[in-house]
Amino acid sequence: MSAAEGALGAPRYAPHPYVGGRTAALRALAAWRMCWPGAPRVIALTGDPGSGRSRLLTGFLMMCDPAHRKKLPLYDMDPATVPPDLPVPAVPDPTGRTADQVLRLLADHFGLDAARREDIFTELAALEEPVSIVVPDVDRAGPIRAADEPARLVADVLTPLAALKTVQLLADVPRALAAELVEALPSGQAQIIDLDAAEWADPEGLVRYAETALGDAAGAPELPYTTDPVARRALAEAMADRADGSRLTVRLGVRALLTQPDGFDPADASLLPGSVGEALDLHARRLGSDPETLRSILAPLALAEGAGLPARLLAPLASAVAGRDMSREVAEGMPLAAPFIEPVAESVDGDDGDDVEDGAGSADGPAAERPLLRLIHPALADDIRSGLPDIPDAQARIAMALLEAVPEQDWSRADPYVRDRLAAHTLEAGLLPQLLTDPGLFAYADPVVLRAAVEAVPLEQLGAPARTYLRTAPLLIRSQAPVAMRAALLETAFVEDGLGPYADALHTLGLDLPWRTLWSAPLAGVAAVTTGLLPPEDEGADARPVAAFLVPEGTPGSRPRPGGGKGALLLHHLLRPGYAEGDPARVQRPSKEAAEAAPYGFTPGADSLRVWDRPSGEVVTAVISDAPFTGADLSPDGVLVLATEVGVTARQILVAVPGGGPHHGAG
Repeated sequence: MSAAEGALGAPRYAPHPYVGGRTAALRALAAWRMCWPGAPRVIALTGDPGSGRSRLLTGFLMMCDPAHRKKLPLYDMDPATVPPDLPVPAVPDPTGRTADQVLRLLADHFGLDAARREDIFTELAALEEPVSIVVPDVDRAGPIRAADEPARLVADVLTPLAALKTVQLLADVPRALAAELVEALPSGQAQIIDLDAAEWADPEGLVRYAETALGDAAGAPELPYTTDPVARRALAEAMADRADGSRLTVRLGVRALLTQPDGFDPADASLLPGSVGEALDLHARRLGSDPETLRSILAPLALAEGAGLPARLLAPLASAVAGRDMSREVAEGMPLAAPFIEPVAESVDGDDGDDVEDGAGSADGPAAERPLLRLIHPALADDIRSGLPDIPDAQARIAMALLEAVPEQDWSRADPYVRDRLAAHTLEAGLLPQLLTDPGLFAYADPVVLRAAVEAVPLEQLGAPARTYLRTAPLLIRSQAPVAMRAALLETAFVEDGLGPYADALHTLGLDLPWRTLWSAPLAGVAAVTTGLLPPEDEGADARPVAAFLVPEGTPGSRPRPGGGKGALLLHHLLRPGYAEGDPARVQRPSKEAAEAAPYGFTPGADSLRVWDRPSGEVVTAVISDAPFTGADLSPDGVLVLATEVGVTARQILVAVPGGGPHHGAG
C-alpha cells in the first residue's frame, strides 16, 4: 500500500475510472506530457501481451483530450497522474497500416509538404516548438501478419522520430522492440516502462479491474459474486492472484463465467484461469465440452487477417482446418465460443454491378459497413495458433476453401475478405507465388494488402506477372484508383513488360477500361513526341500513322532533325508495335481543322494527364505515372502517346464520351 492511501486502506485519490489503477505508470506518463524536469523525452511502453498497456494508454489519452477531460473526475484523482491541458498530441493509429502509411499520417497531421520519408524527418527537426506524438498498438501494425511490420515501423519511423530533439515520443511497443527504440539515445532521454516489471506492476489495480468487471457487465446474472460487494471482492482477489498480472486472463475468466455461470464454484480455485490458454480450456470443460472442439471453432479467427472474418466463412474455414465437417459444431458451439469473440463492423466499398454474397459490395461504389467476427485479443489468437500442429498446412487448407468461395472464379463477385486477404493466407502457407498469375486478382485485391504479401516473398521466387505487379503497386496505392483504373494501369504495365496475354486478360473482366495499350517502346532519353501521318512513297498507297520521338543524337535508327537543331528523330508506327522506316521530314501533322474536330483534347501535368471531351469539356479519363512525363501527344483518332525517362507508350482511348457512345478511334 502506497503512502497516498489512507489509514483504513481506502485510496486517498479516486482511481482513473477507465484504467482502474496503474498510478505509478500514469505519473510517469503525466511527467512526460508536461516535460517535467528529469522526465524522459521518449518512453517505450511495453509488457507481455494482455498486460493492459493498450488500456493504460487509452486512459492516459482520455486525459489529453479536452472532450474526455470534461467527463473524468480529474479533481478527485492523484494530481501527479493528471497531465496539463495542452494541445492534443498526434496519435497515428498503426493498426493494419504500413510504416510508410503511419509516417504519412504524421506528415498530414502536422501539415508537412514533404514527399520523401527523409524530408518528413527533416521538417519535423526544423519545427520551432516541440511536438508530442503517441503511437499506440505498434504490435498491430501492418496489412498482413507475416510481414513483421511492427519491426519495420520501429526501425524506419519510431527510431528516427526518437532521435529528433523536437519530438516527444510515447510508443506502445512489444518488449522485443522496446530496447531497439531507446538504445541509441543518450542517458536520461529515454525510458522503458515494462508493466510486468516489479516497479510498474499493479496487483491492487488488477484486483480492482476484476472487481469492476464482475459488477459492471451489462446483463450479468444476479449472483453473489456480481451483487454482493464482499463476495465480489473475494472472487476478484482470487482471480487476480491466479492471473499472475495478466489483465487479459482476468478479462477472459470474467467473460466466461458471466456468459455461462452454470457449474462455477467461486470457492474452487482450480476453476480460475492462470493463463489465456487455461481460460479457454477451463471454460470448455466446465460446460462439458472438449477444449479441442472450442479451439477448432476459434481456429479460423486465430488465423484470420485484417479486421476480422465474415461470419458465414467461419464454418467452412473451421471445416477446412479440421479436415472434417464442422458445420454442426460451429452452429451449436457459438454460445460456447461467445466469451472469446466480439463482433466488429468493417467499412467496405459498395456495389457497382454484380451482387456479392453476404451483402458486401465490389471494390467500387459507395462505402457500406458489414459485420465481422474476431477474437477479443491478439494474444488469444497467438495461444490458439501455438496449439495447431502445422500452421502452413492449415493456411493452405484455408486458402483452398477461400478460392472455392469465389463464385465461378469471378473476382468482381468475391467476398471482400476473400479477394483482399487470400494472398496473406497463401503467403503463410508458402503458396503465394502460385497464386500470383491471375490478372483479375491483381486488379480487384486491395493493393496495400497484396503488395505487402508479394513483398514478403523473395524476389527470385516471383514470376514475371508478380514482378510487374510489384513495380506497379506503389502507383496503384498512391493514386487510390478504383478497380477499373487499377486494371488499366496494370494493363499498360503488362504491355511495357512484354506480357501481352496478361494485358489482354484484363480486357475480358467486364470492366470499362479507359484505354487499350497498343505498344510500348523501352527507350531512354525521349524529350518529346508527336503524332502524324507519313505519306506513302508509292502513288496509290495509304499514308501511315506514326509517332515521332525526339531522341539523343546517335540513337540507333534515328535521323537528323529537319532544318538542324539539337537531337534526332525516330519514327514508330502509331497503331502497332515496331519502329517505322521513313523520312521524319515528310511527317504531316494534323491540320487545324482535323485537330478541332477530334473527339478528345488533353491537359498534361508533371506526372498526370487529363483527357477531356472536346464538345462538353468534361474529363473522360486521367493517366498517372510513377515517373514525370517528358512528352505527350494525342492523335485525332484518340491515340495517346506518352514518354517518360524510361520509354514511350501508346494508348487507344476507349472511354465513353458524355452524351454519346464510346469513341474507339482507329484500330
